[in-house]
Amino acid sequence: MATPAHPHPLLRLDGIHKSFGANQVLSGIDLDIDAGQVVCLIGASGSGKTTLLRCVNHLEIPTAGRVILAGELIGLYTRRNRLVPLPPRELAAQRASIGMVFQHFNLFGNKTAIENIIEAPTQVTRTPRQIARRAAIELLGRVGLADKADSYPRQLSGGQQQRVAIARALAMSPKLMLFDEPTSALDPEIVGEVLDVMRSLAADGMTMLVVTHEMSFARDVADRVVFIDGGVIVEEGAPHELLSAPRHERTRRFLARLL
Repeated sequence: MATPAHPHPLLRLDGIHKSFGANQVLSGIDLDIDAGQVVCLIGASGSGKTTLLRCVNHLEIPTAGRVILAGELIGLYTRRNRLVPLPPRELAAQRASIGMVFQHFNLFGNKTAIENIIEAPTQVTRTPRQIARRAAIELLGRVGLADKADSYPRQLSGGQQQRVAIARALAMSPKLMLFDEPTSALDPEIVGEVLDVMRSLAADGMTMLVVTHEMSFARDVADRVVFIDGGVIVEEGAPHELLSAPRHERTRRFLARLL
């Protein structure tokens, strides 16, 4: 089911296909997300959610289709009437506007929290170190870790590491934040501290595309919930509608295992 067309969405996914050899993972995903919206992707493991997320910032190159962010084609440009891949340096510059938070934090173990956060601004956008550091201190305060600037990842809990990872993504002032099951690697008692930060970002107007199994978060925070199965969008809608009264049998079966 395609998202109704909007004249100026912040993010537009247009006919995204992705295959790995003979394995077709995504089969024509169309999705629009407006600025300030939170969209949650739900579905069983292997349904294509993470692959779709990685296609947005071209960590995975779509087999076909286009990703357009703020009117700019991501990962491709036109040459002699053909779409060809962007050079790595230009793709890296585009990715700077798309923050991504992974399942397993991916922090540099040999760098402190603040060093992890200033790495991209100082290396990618050549922000002066002192300016990057001041911004990083503000971000650590924003995620409730003002006192952990000089702590190494091994000295932090999983929830604290994930909050540092969120601050690191925010350091590039992204237009869009991608979250790939950000709480799935956490102990249940600390899931809430990460979800609270994400709720705060949503309240501040951050545009977010979130792969999650946290149905309470989707119900409370998302503007739309999108159910993916077998590499296609089966159903999407407002959380109270899709989660309470799904129209499709595949959605009902999936939710019956979770709710």
